[in-house]
This record gives sequence, structure tokens and C-alpha cells, in this order.
Amino acid sequence: MSDHVDAKGDYDQTDARGETRYDKHRSMPPKVSELDFVSDHYNMKHDERGLALIINNKKFHPRLGLSERTGSDVDAYKMHMLLGTLGFEKIQQHDNVKANDMKDLLYQAAKKDHTDSDCFACVILSHGEEGYVFGTDNKISVDDLVLPFKGDRCTSLAGKPKLFFIQACRGQELDRGTTVADAIGDQEAEEEIVVRSIPTEADFLMAYSVVPGFFSWRNSARGSWFIQAIYDVFTEHWQDLDLLTMMTRVNKKVAYDFESNASEEYMRRKKQIPCITSMLTKDVFFK
Repeated sequence: MSDHVDAKGDYDQTDARGETRYDKHRSMPPKVSELDFVSDHYNMKHDERGLALIINNKKFHPRLGLSERTGSDVDAYKMHMLLGTLGFEKIQQHDNVKANDMKDLLYQAAKKDHTDSDCFACVILSHGEEGYVFGTDNKISVDDLVLPFKGDRCTSLAGKPKLFFIQACRGQELDRGTTVADAIGDQEAEEEIVVRSIPTEADFLMAYSVVPGFFSWRNSARGSWFIQAIYDVFTEHWQDLDLLTMMTRVNKKVAYDFESNASEEYMRRKKQIPCITSMLTKDVFFK
């Protein structure tokens, strides 16, 4: 078993009240209970958990010079199992998807009615570089994939968590690591229906497997470090910890428990740290 990198190249590893007035030509957003604004937790008691997409790209057009992502099926399987555990009833997996088809999948998902859903989740497993992930035929901007869920484009998910987990390289750098000494160490209210304005960028979680500029490691037999850590941490703690706390545990596990064992000497004993960008406005509890 060897470690690889998920990068392009020869190495495959892995008004003052905050309210908004709408004119008659614009569609009204979903009305939200005042309790949803007061609470520090997202409402995860809708009729269903929501839609989850898994895009699993393993094989790429030869002109891209990208190696096959062995071990990616393990990642896809683990995330499918985990999403089911978290209560997602609608899980769609798509293997070896072209760039434009990836974009279309996300646009079609955003067009659905998510009124009765708690949230939306998307897992992308592919090669990548900073700002982009690869379809089987070309690269596509991560911003283009997220755009359909912003603002008025997807009002039924307004104020709800939109979660993206991206296993892909973000550059060519290798993390040599450093040596450190580590110490051991309900308010009740009447329900009022209101319409409020929220930022278009709010309520997103972008969980990247690695920080900008660096390789993201993947084991050919066990899958990527990032997805292994997510599966282990979430499986153990999803009933008692919130999402961001679990992602911090994921960061720790990837940083402390993994080290590369690639066949090339200069790629051995390398480290990795995920990068979690949160625009969430409340705590996410899946229990």
C-alpha cells in the first residue's frame, strides 16, 4: 500500500432592523420562524435531512496527464455510509463526471425544493489545484460549483447549512512538518413568522482536505487521510458534538495520526492539515 497525491501531475495521491422589502417582480423568500433566528442551533427537525451528492472522479482523459485515483472508491463508500448514518435519505453518487456535468449536477440540485430539508451536503473526490477541482475532461472552479446555492438562486436552502467536503490537492507543495511538544492536557418564545435579509455567503461550510498550495494525500488501499478522519471522528461523535467541533477533531487526527509513505524518498514522511472555512451562523448538530 502506498500514499499518493490528488494533484495534477505525475503523482496520484492521493433597513435598520435587518429586514428586506421585496418588490412585486421578485419572488418572496421562504418565511422563517423567529425562533430560527434566536436559536444558536440550526433547525434540524424538518421532515427530512436533505439531499447529499457524492462526486467520485477516479479516471481522467489522457490529455490531462492525471493518474487514476486508486482508493477513491473507498472514500466514496465511507462517505455514503456516513451520510446515511447522519440521516441523509437522499444520497446520490456519480462516478467519473465531466466538468460541465459536475456543474449541471450542482445546478440541478440547487433547483430542487429543499423546503422540508434540514440542509444540503456535497462530497467531491477528485484531483485538484488551488481554486479548482477536476472533472474527467477538464478542471472547474469550486466557486462555479457553489454559486447555484447562493442568495436568491436557492431560496429554499436560505438560512440552512450547505456543507461541502472536498478531497483534492490545492497545489504542489509538500508539508515537511515540524516537531512540537504537545501538552496533555432554551429560551421559550412565541413563534413569529418574519422575512429577514441574510448575507448571500452565509451558512456555508467549505471543508477542504488540505490548505492552499499543498498536496492532499490518499492511500491506495485505505482511501484519503481526510475522508478516513471524517469517517472515524463523525462515526464516534455525531450524536454528541457539533459539526465544527468534529471538524476540529478531524484536523487533529489528520495532523497527528498520518505521515506519508510514498515510494519516492523525497515524498516520504510528509504531513497534511485540512482547511475548514466556515460561514455557518449557528451550530450544526445531526442528532
